[in-house]
Amino acid sequence: MAVYTDVSESQLTAFLADYDLGPLLSYKGIAEGVENSNFLLRTGCGTFILTLYEKRVNRGDLPFFVGLMEHLAERGLSCPLPVHTRAGESLGELSGRPAAIFTFLEGMWTRRPSAEHCRAVGGAMARMHAEAADFRLHRANGLALADWRPLFDSCHGRADEVEAGLSDEIAAELTFLEANWPADIPRGIIHADLFPDNVFFLAGELSGLIDFYFACDDLLAYDLAIGLCAWCFEADASFNVTKGRALLEGYAAVRPLLDEELAVLPVLCRGASLRFLLTRLYDWLNTPEGSFVTKKDPKEYLRKLRFHRSVDSASGYGFDTERMKA
Repeated sequence: MAVYTDVSESQLTAFLADYDLGPLLSYKGIAEGVENSNFLLRTGCGTFILTLYEKRVNRGDLPFFVGLMEHLAERGLSCPLPVHTRAGESLGELSGRPAAIFTFLEGMWTRRPSAEHCRAVGGAMARMHAEAADFRLHRANGLALADWRPLFDSCHGRADEVEAGLSDEIAAELTFLEANWPADIPRGIIHADLFPDNVFFLAGELSGLIDFYFACDDLLAYDLAIGLCAWCFEADASFNVTKGRALLEGYAAVRPLLDEELAVLPVLCRGASLRFLLTRLYDWLNTPEGSFVTKKDPKEYLRKLRFHRSVDSASGYGFDTERMKA
């Protein structure tokens, strides 16, 4: 459920008075997503997405998120474009929440990613990294390595309720990552949440990227690691090497990967798995029953973490360095 704040017709009509979008024809809540309240908005000028930013989103980060989407859209990357008021503003206030209107992207997210979907996602991610390189705003990753131990400390006492021995396993993994996390590889703005439900396809082609509300400055290859975790595992938790190869080759065809990035990819994948394991674990243990937020099983990412521990090079994900150089 993703409508936490109700909006009345009179409130919305008054809000729209600052825009050149024509009269309000209809609006309805969008059920997907967990961070903000979203509405499908139809006006005399077409279809749009109205987003109300809820308390979990830092207001101070909104100019970065909205500005990044505008920057990428202007560079030709298909993503929601903020709609400006007559005064040139892209952010306003509605029902006591910061609010913005975005262009509507055609397409749907795929529930069964194929290798070709993965290849397209890799290419789109690389283009995003390239086009965001000169974006003038910056945002630190709020869920970076330094944040994982405090997050674990907040719930380690109950971790074994999910699986026996989980607390010790996470503690050991944190110690390993803190000692081995890379530093001297390319950094830039990453999406940090490029899961299948944030990528739209239309007639088999990638039609757009959405939900940039975890975007931040971090290691570019860390975004790839998140992508491998999100796109390349099957329902039985097995890693699909064909999909992994496609995602990495799609990326490298746009932005060639350095040997140093490839060398640390297994470590970054372990970190990506732990990051989502920890946030899921926290929500699993602390979200009240009956709340609007759907709890996701942390053990999914525990299984992925265990797989990544068995990988010692990028070839374990299907990437053939010599083939890409040929």
